[in-house]
Amino acid sequence: MSLLGRLFGGDGRESGDADSDGAGPDSRGHDQPRVGLYVDGPNVLRDEFDVDLDDVRAAAERYGQCSFALLYLDENAPAGLIQAAEARGFEVVTTSGDVDVKLGVDATAAAVEEAIDVLAVASRDTDFKPVLEAAAERGLATIAIAPGEHGRSDALRNTAHEDITLG
Repeated sequence: MSLLGRLFGGDGRESGDADSDGAGPDSRGHDQPRVGLYVDGPNVLRDEFDVDLDDVRAAAERYGQCSFALLYLDENAPAGLIQAAEARGFEVVTTSGDVDVKLGVDATAAAVEEAIDVLAVASRDTDFKPVLEAAAERGLATIAIAPGEHGRSDALRNTAHEDITLG
């Protein structure tokens, strides 16, 4: 039985199955798995992918309730993008340094602190492979969300328990 099957009631059904109701506590004692969604803005929100943040969130919510949805952007991100993300329920994290480092540290910390049951990373960057591996080693389910067929990282897809390609 897959890790995601154990999270979703132990009957082997994934949350995307039509008859999976998600009722009852999961393996960590929660009514619904807690999903931490981490979005690598510079690699996902590119014109060639035409990604809608609502679609990213919906993809993660197939696996439980988003405890938090974080969008990482560099300090030069347009104010309109920040406002649009916040209006869609994302917490925006801007950094003057490398977005990848901040996202990786934050996602790993959430896994280690057991703040989430499912780690979802939206990116096309293979730098997040160790983050997914560390979360899986701690018993978390992991999901790699790709911005599109041409933006998919095979390393992330092969590392995660589940992978989703948007578009």
